[in-house]
Amino acid sequence: MANKFGFVSLIGRPNAGKSTLLNRLVGTKLAIVSDKPQTTRTRILGVKNYPDAQVVYLDTPGIHRPLHRMNVRMVDAAVDTIREVDVLGLVLDVTEAPGKGDQFVVDLIKHAPSPVFLILNKIDLIKKTRLLPILERHAKEANYAEIIPVSAATGDNVERLERLIIDRLPEGEPRYPQDYLTDQPERVFASEIVREKLLQFTHNEIPFSSAVVIDRFEEATPSQPILRLYCTIVVDRESQKPIIIGKGGDMVKRIGTAAREDLERFFGTRVYLDLQVKVKTEWREDEHVLNDIGLGPQKL
Repeated sequence: MANKFGFVSLIGRPNAGKSTLLNRLVGTKLAIVSDKPQTTRTRILGVKNYPDAQVVYLDTPGIHRPLHRMNVRMVDAAVDTIREVDVLGLVLDVTEAPGKGDQFVVDLIKHAPSPVFLILNKIDLIKKTRLLPILERHAKEANYAEIIPVSAATGDNVERLERLIIDRLPEGEPRYPQDYLTDQPERVFASEIVREKLLQFTHNEIPFSSAVVIDRFEEATPSQPILRLYCTIVVDRESQKPIIIGKGGDMVKRIGTAAREDLERFFGTRVYLDLQVKVKTEWREDEHVLNDIGLGPQKL
């Protein structure tokens, strides 16, 4: 059997479940997950090795109307993959009524050069009787290579999706070592883990107008077996700072403790995490901050 190799991009609207699907496909947590829109800000690459193939999955930011330079970079990171990959996976949330945003994404991919899979996600959240009309409606809107209902959360039908993807990939040898997982820099991965806990614990009080910047990243050594991370949580309004710090510093401690536990699991070593909170108005227009949080140019 010939080996296959290819790139697969997961694109769609915010909160369609692309990050959960990426994590399910590669078998480990690469992308942070939140119920807030625009959680994913950069293209995240994850490599999965199969007996007959190596597949590079790309999670992309949700496609939305950009209001800041940050959002422009986010949408560009998603749209740029359309012409760069071997299979395009359009992920839609079946629990959401179709709207103009969905139609915009559908129109974007109609002239994609690669096969387009429509991945109908979150089927565990609807009654099975609702699924057939949804399948029939989408089959009429574009010439999809495949329409596959899945649940990224439970794994339902994901294995079938993987086999259909591999069937469509070109023959080729693996480009990455067998133990290669992602191109995410450790600094970006660490900042994303902190940001996930920030979103988790502050709920709706701190929207996507926050970022986490790694100021210092000191790797563990044999003589000093502890990873030291010094991070700044950046917000754009003074009123947000006391929310993150909390009464007597209790909120920032909760965020730090939860983040440190995840960081220690990922890096396999003890972690010292220092969190500061700063206000920087209009940071979403600041080129330096955007580069620091991983929103610089990305190439496959």
